[in-house]
Amino acid sequence: MKTASLIARYLAGAIFLIVGLNGFLNFIPMPPPGGIAGQFMGALYASHYLWVIFAFQVIAAVLLLINRYVPLAVAMLAPVIANILSFHAFMAPSGLPLAFFVAALWAVIFVDVRPAFTGLFQARLQPRA
Repeated sequence: MKTASLIARYLAGAIFLIVGLNGFLNFIPMPPPGGIAGQFMGALYASHYLWVIFAFQVIAAVLLLINRYVPLAVAMLAPVIANILSFHAFMAPSGLPLAFFVAALWAVIFVDVRPAFTGLFQARLQPRA
């Protein structure tokens, strides 16, 4: 499982680094989507909110690639991936396969760093004595 996690970490890191940097540098020109997806992306672009998303992607990708603070990178990417999945599920289904692939990579990495999140999955908080 360590090998799968290593491969998933490097793949996810590369994907998010390329996509995140592309958001700032636009070296892979992509036509804007049509319909409601285009309106949504237009609002994100006009408000500069996409810069925040791209910054999170770049920071998390660098952390994954240098193997430092991987649980933090996983936590940073969780809401980004949830929004990517939601966007493609509801507005642009053509990108859903890649969204599922990235989510699967994230899940493999999460399983490897799961012990870092044990405190989050407690049903009840134990009071301090």
